[in-house]
Amino acid sequence: MLRSAWWKILSFALLMYTCTMGFLVKIPVLDDRLQQSIRNLYFHVPMWFGMMVLFTVSAIYSIKYLSSGKTIHDNYATEYARTGIVFGVLGLITGSIWANYQWGKPWSGDPKQNGAAIALLIYFAYFILRNSVNEENKSARLGAVYNIFAYAMLFPTIWIMPRLTESLHPGGEGSEGNPALNPKDLDSHMELVMWAAILGWTLLGVWITTLRIRLILYKEKIFSHA
Repeated sequence: MLRSAWWKILSFALLMYTCTMGFLVKIPVLDDRLQQSIRNLYFHVPMWFGMMVLFTVSAIYSIKYLSSGKTIHDNYATEYARTGIVFGVLGLITGSIWANYQWGKPWSGDPKQNGAAIALLIYFAYFILRNSVNEENKSARLGAVYNIFAYAMLFPTIWIMPRLTESLHPGGEGSEGNPALNPKDLDSHMELVMWAAILGWTLLGVWITTLRIRLILYKEKIFSHA
């Protein structure tokens, strides 16, 4: 029992550590622009890392479904995409809170903000497409193909297009007046906490997804015996 649950215990421990460091422990203020808002680093950044991992796993299972036709692979693809969307929405919310302090308003139409919103809308359309088709097998196949397309669109919308124009967001090409985070704003201890937060939040996303899949399988088992 303990062997199979070690990663869940690790997730809980890492998130407790993250929340303690994020809210209670004094942090070094290396840049007057960021001040205490830098604490959001432990929440905003891990959401995007977790989202990318969850969407990647979802796309892999969609490919597996197209090659095998097994329903379980479609269930995995759907639920990982669902949890990925939750993390993406949380990433937008925490990012908007940070932007409100650093840029003066929660939404400024920054290329990174717009790209992230477009990427999530594409994934929302994935579930709309699935629900619009009544035939289960057809819905699953269309969903799998669209899910791979949605994953491919993550890279131009989030990573490529925002870098082709000036951006206030870290990682953008624009730098004039940019109150963004850079490596000089962090010390080695904060970087350690950030990576612990990324691992902890990602494991939590996997944990939530596995619980949803177990619930689906349990319902299918009940219906099969009804």
